[in-house]
Amino acid sequence: MARKHARNPWAGRTRPATTRTAAPTALGIDIGRVIIAPGDGPHDTSFLGGSDADAMRTPPSPGALETITALVEALGGRVRLVSKCGPAIQARTRKWLAHWRFHERTGLPSQQVRFCRKRPEKGPICAQLGLGAFIDDRPDVLAPMAGLVPWRYLFGPQRRPPPPDVIPVRDWDEVRAELLPLAREAELTATAGARGAASARAP
Repeated sequence: MARKHARNPWAGRTRPATTRTAAPTALGIDIGRVIIAPGDGPHDTSFLGGSDADAMRTPPSPGALETITALVEALGGRVRLVSKCGPAIQARTRKWLAHWRFHERTGLPSQQVRFCRKRPEKGPICAQLGLGAFIDDRPDVLAPMAGLVPWRYLFGPQRRPPPPDVIPVRDWDEVRAELLPLAREAELTATAGARGAASARAP
């Protein structure tokens, strides 16, 4: 459920030093245990080790689809999914996205899903795609992105305190509160820049 009152994302906190840049104009999101809920609740089905039928019963994380829809709209569609997995889980992931009608419900095209075989490959992929922000549940994925992705969000409960240069977000409500205002700011800036360029070219 979305919060009723938006809050300043940095109320009472200091921005991580590595994120003192312009608002991100494009976003990357991990899939497993971020968009797809971890199997540790009443719907405990094994996405990785169970059957395809079990995997399809694994629900989206609460609020994920609604928040991603808002982010896709705010960023003008500049949202990508980037996930590390082998061919079998890639196929299962695409099947899960289709089963839950992810692309239809969020407005994110199926072509904007990217897979890699090793976690350290995510950083270069983000740089190649121009992603200024990334959401992942693993600190060891976000750490190598330092210097490549300024806005790094560590998703979900963690066993250890988060590194000082990432932004912890416990759930999709916090993602919405932290990132949606920045996404809207980035889109307004991009729109204003495009209008200014068009005016400069006008006779």
